[in-house]
Parts: sequence; structure tokens; C-alpha cells
Amino acid sequence: MERSLRAARVATYVYFVLCGTLMGTWVVHIPAIEERVGISHAALGGLLVVLGVGAFAGMQVAGPLTDRLGTRTVVPAGGVLCGATLLLPGLAHDPWTLAAALLVFGFCNGCLDVSMNAHAVHVEKAYGRPVMSGFHATFSVGGVLAAVAGAGAASAHLPTVATMAAVGALGIVIALLSARDLLPAAPAAGQPGLQAETVERRGTPGRVWLLAVLALMVMLCEGAANDWSALHLKDVMGAPAGTAAFAYGTFAAAMTVGRLLADRLVTRFGSVAILRHGATLAAVGITLVTLGPWMWAVFTGWALFGLGLSGCIPQLFSAAGHADPAAAGANVSRVAGLGYVGMLAGPAVIGWLTRLVELNQAFVLLTLLCVTTAVGAGVLRTDPVVVRRGERVAADGTREQEMAGNTP
Repeated sequence: MERSLRAARVATYVYFVLCGTLMGTWVVHIPAIEERVGISHAALGGLLVVLGVGAFAGMQVAGPLTDRLGTRTVVPAGGVLCGATLLLPGLAHDPWTLAAALLVFGFCNGCLDVSMNAHAVHVEKAYGRPVMSGFHATFSVGGVLAAVAGAGAASAHLPTVATMAAVGALGIVIALLSARDLLPAAPAAGQPGLQAETVERRGTPGRVWLLAVLALMVMLCEGAANDWSALHLKDVMGAPAGTAAFAYGTFAAAMTVGRLLADRLVTRFGSVAILRHGATLAAVGITLVTLGPWMWAVFTGWALFGLGLSGCIPQLFSAAGHADPAAAGANVSRVAGLGYVGMLAGPAVIGWLTRLVELNQAFVLLTLLCVTTAVGAGVLRTDPVVVRRGERVAADGTREQEMAGNTP
């Protein structure tokens, strides 16, 4: 069982990398697709609403379906569909076909995203310690890979369609090959080979929606970096296309580093501290992007923004999944669904704001959202506790010895 659990963890890493790469491939090709279709920043912002609607719908379908059919069925299906539909935005030739392509791609991406996060909750429960941030780190690895590939393809003057088709086809193969190592269902407490655990089901529907609202704000900020960082460097700072692609790469790399460290920090300081201080650091970073007059200052700002946001979403997803283990998929779909409305549709607000102010000035909204998130971080104090090796690890990082005959 320990070997199969390790294999399931590795497979989860693979799917997170895959999802990050597929979404990142779309992100880094936004400037080229925007230019070919012939739309403005504001029009692009409106089209991103369609992507968000599709993702939200996919998550609401995949969440309950994952609880019913199991992650071993839904996760690879989502990966195959997401890889197959990546090509569609590259084939679009006008705003209407681009809107249809983004709706379909968004739906498939939502299916993959919520099902792999539900599987990550099951793996975390089986391990009995925080591992969620590590999974999200590999999503950021996918974003870095997509940024590097996109910059290389742009420098080599490769067609956008060819690049997206190649990445999508590779994604289909990876999704199919990794399916066999997934857990067939949520691991039960006390199952042989797994660490025993108990979970206090203190989560209520109202609390889950509070987590969802925080996720919306955090992921709106993340979506703004995804969709506008390259355009910011190109249009505001005057950077060439190859250099502009690395704005998103800098943000994604910082997210990766932060998430690689976050699980250890959660164990030591608790999820509340990670969410509160992370959102505060993100506010500082995006303010530097807004005000920074030099290229190095802007890159530094995107790095701080990514580092600050890196640990926030994993804590919110983990709290939603552990609130009720029997409905992990449904609860994650609620938090992830509303969050991804922010990530994929929220950047439309930035686009609309560019009608009134400059792009960098529109980023002030992100500063306000980060500050609000930091203030509301206390909702994580009611996280369900996880019992491992006779200890109770609470959301604030404190540990209490269980009173069930365990020795210190």
C-alpha cells in the first residue's frame, strides 16, 4: 500500500504539471492570438469571461461526478479532453470562434482542475500531513515550462497552431499513461497501510462559501498575472515579445518556489499565517509592479506577487476538501469553481478598467483584494484537525496530544 500511495502521489504531481502546462500554453500565446483575431485589450477581457464560465461549469459537473465515479475515472478523462481542446483557440479566426473555443477549453480545463484537486485531498488525507502546496507547486512548474516553450516558439517564429497542437497531443498521451497509478477512491480511515486519522466535520455550507469568496479574490489576482503580465511588459514597459513572455515566467517561477516551501511552513506556523502573510507580501509585490519605473523593479514585483500568492490557494482548497471527506469533490468544486471565476473571468475587470486608466494603474484593484484576503484569513482557524502519530495539528500550527491512550 505504501508503494501504491507513493505512485498515486507521483501521478498527482504529473497531472498538476500537465494542467499548468496546458493552461500556460494558452496564456503565453494570448498576445499572438489577440493580434491575429484583431481585438482590443478590453475585448479580450470580455472573451476571458467566456473562458471563466466554461471552467466554472466544468468544475460543477466534475466535482460531484468525481465523488460518484472516483478520481481514477474523472481525472484522466479531464486530462484527455483538456489536451484535445487546447488547439481550438489557436484555430480561431474571429471573436465569435475564439469565444466558442475558450468556452469548450475552459470547460475541459475545469473538469481536470477540480478532479485532480479532489484526488490531491485524498492523497493528503492518506499521508496525514500537509502535501497540497507541493502539488500546486508542480502546477506552477507547468506554467514555467509553457513560458519557456512559448518564448522559444516565438523566437523561432513557429506557428501558434503548431505549438498548441503539439503540446495538446503530448498532454493526451501523458494523461492516459498516468491514469493507472491514481487512487480508485477516497482512502478510508484506518485502511491497512495508511496512517490512522480522525477528522472533525466542523465545516458548514456557509463556511465553504466563505472559503470560496477568499479563493475568488486570490485567484482573480493570479489570473491577472496570467493574462496581463506579458502584455504589461510589452505595452507599458516597451519590452520585446520574447522578453515580455518572461514576465509570466518570473511570476510562475516564484509561485513554484513558494509552494515548494509552503507545506513545511504550514506545519510550523499554520495555514492562517501562510494566508495572511502571503496575501500581504502579494500586495507589496503588485504595488511595485504598478509604480515601478524600471524593468528590474517590475520583474521584482511580479516575483514578490507570485511568492506571496503561492501558499494561499492550497490552504483554501485543502480546507474545503477536509471539511467533509465524503463530499470532498463537491466542496472543492465550490471553492475552486468560484475561485476560477475570479482567475479566468476576473481579469476581464482589468480589461474593462483599461478603458478608464492605464493597465498598470488598473492593478491597484489587485492590491485591494490582497489586503482584503489578509484581513479575512482567520476563516481558516476552523480548519478540520488532522491526527497523525498521536498528535492533533490545528490550523494555527499548535499541536495537542490525543487522549486516546497515546504516549508522548
